[in-house]
Amino acid sequence: MFSQGQLIFAVLFTICFTIVLFIAYKKDAKLHKKYYNGSAWVLLAFIAFIVLITTIKFIFV
Repeated sequence: MFSQGQLIFAVLFTICFTIVLFIAYKKDAKLHKKYYNGSAWVLLAFIAFIVLITTIKFIFV
């Protein structure tokens, strides 16, 4: 299905991408705490809204 070169590239790309993503997150951690404080509540409210809509759908169908 995939050649050996493609598989090696995919594995190396995934490893490098994960490392770069981790480094970038660590550099921005202080800014995240400062500017995105309380964003977990927004996510929780969004998930609760989706669950509410799904529940209403199954009750009235």
